[in-house]
Amino acid sequence: MENQVKTLMAELKEEQVLALVKKQIDDGVDVNEILAACQEGMISVGKKFETGKYYISDLMMAGEIFKQISELIAPFMTTENRSSAGKIVVGTVKDDIHDIGKDLVVGMLKSANFEVTDLGVDVPAERFVEAVKETGATVVSLSALMTVAFDSIKATISAFEEAGLRGKIKIMIGGGPVDETVCKYTGADNWGADAQAAVTIAKGWLS
Repeated sequence: MENQVKTLMAELKEEQVLALVKKQIDDGVDVNEILAACQEGMISVGKKFETGKYYISDLMMAGEIFKQISELIAPFMTTENRSSAGKIVVGTVKDDIHDIGKDLVVGMLKSANFEVTDLGVDVPAERFVEAVKETGATVVSLSALMTVAFDSIKATISAFEEAGLRGKIKIMIGGGPVDETVCKYTGADNWGADAQAAVTIAKGWLS
């Protein structure tokens, strides 16, 4: 029987889905089942966005609902029953302090079971390198909403090369002004127009 959490999540019924999750937890439903249903709902949200039925604001709302559900079930999750789709380091590059797009990417990646290290905004190249060394992440997502930050993206990728890590990781970039031309200029492996694209790219690399 399909868990109703999936449907309510897909329809962005915030109050109803949170109430249902609380009830299922009280009723002893396996938190892994609840999380899986929520993730399936997020996949549906992503598909609706890709087909134009949902907008960025809907993705943001879905991310917020998922965050609340994650907080509800977190106390009942153990290290053993947490599965990971892979490790990803995310951050807005140096000279750019925008976080809305970056936060949306973080939320969508977490909902897809990725272990995300969020470095925040205005992150220097060296910090990205340190984070990869610390976490063992194999994917890096660089965000930029300002054209002046393109050189920071390029510098960050160069820092990975200098550290001898470039061949061990995949780098994707995103942000309002980012496109294929910027991807080639900076030396990134791929670029995404939105948060859902980041999930798709990451799954392609880490599956």
